[in-house]
Amino acid sequence: MKKRILISVSSDLSTDQRVLKVAKTCYENGFEVLLIGRKLYDSQSLTLPYPVKRFHLLFNKSIAFYAELNIRLFFLLLFSRTDIFLSNDTDTLPANFMAAKFRRKKLVFDAHELFPEVPELADRPLVKKVWTKIEDSIFPKLQYSYTVCRSIADYYNKKYNIDMKVVRNLPYYYEAEKTKLPENKPKVIIYQGALNMGRGLEWVIDAMPFIENAVLLIIGDGDIKTQLEEQVAQKKLDNKVTFKAKMRPEELYLQTSKADIGLCLLENKGLSYYYSLPNRIFDYIHADIPVLASRFPEITTIVETYKTGILIDHYEPEYLAKIINDMLEYPYPTAHFTEIAKKLCWENEEKVLISVITGKL
Repeated sequence: MKKRILISVSSDLSTDQRVLKVAKTCYENGFEVLLIGRKLYDSQSLTLPYPVKRFHLLFNKSIAFYAELNIRLFFLLLFSRTDIFLSNDTDTLPANFMAAKFRRKKLVFDAHELFPEVPELADRPLVKKVWTKIEDSIFPKLQYSYTVCRSIADYYNKKYNIDMKVVRNLPYYYEAEKTKLPENKPKVIIYQGALNMGRGLEWVIDAMPFIENAVLLIIGDGDIKTQLEEQVAQKKLDNKVTFKAKMRPEELYLQTSKADIGLCLLENKGLSYYYSLPNRIFDYIHADIPVLASRFPEITTIVETYKTGILIDHYEPEYLAKIINDMLEYPYPTAHFTEIAKKLCWENEEKVLISVITGKL
């Protein structure tokens, strides 16, 4: 009989590449999967080979959101048939931990980031303290856990004396035609991902007046999207900066593969960002475009090891524009990216995931 795994996350699932990959891997490895997330007013529909449960919540921010999410999630987990609970991020962990305790079931935890160290909590010490207390009380008891990079794993392993593994958020490898725009078209600088504070997008918008024959394409949604759109309007850059809504992975790949430079510029707003290893670093490799990235530890390891782009550590508009203009005029070599993509792909990474879930470490 197949083992059943309940995978829960606070996102709306439709563009959560990591969670969808984890669920697909579990399904293809013989697990019966139930994927649990939430439904927002603009959530895209999902067509998956396993069932999905998406909460319509009354609250979508602040403590009320997290309380409602965990209460409703706890009761769903408590009365659903399962063998394994898989909790994604600290904001779903209280419900999963309590349900696993009550039902004496296996709990697996996926830490997508250093949750109490996210920039959104930098100026909210009380809220940060609450999340830290939650991790302090639960993390030492975690037997099966993994995270997105070595720096975060080392941080948690040292702090809580646990054995958190690393499952990087890599794309699937597939050979697809990598298309570029015609030579007479403007070059494309692309950012893909959440539009939240600390992602360096304000810096690039400020630099756009000094960048020649190029447009900035921003794909995603988030807390500061309106602020970014206002910045573009104030600077009269509507002809040089374009916004597109978040996309499914296959659509995103087609857009990214047409670009000339990918952006991964982060502001050092805490350890969560400093230790991060964003999946777009790998998406750009698979799309055959070089990255312009911040010189943070995990990012630097990938970019320097595999020679996939340029690293910088300051972001004045004219300096940033010069770097980008140089990258556009003298394209970074990418002939070796296909071989790198064969190594840095989900098909290799998911082996660690299955070993954690099955306990065969």
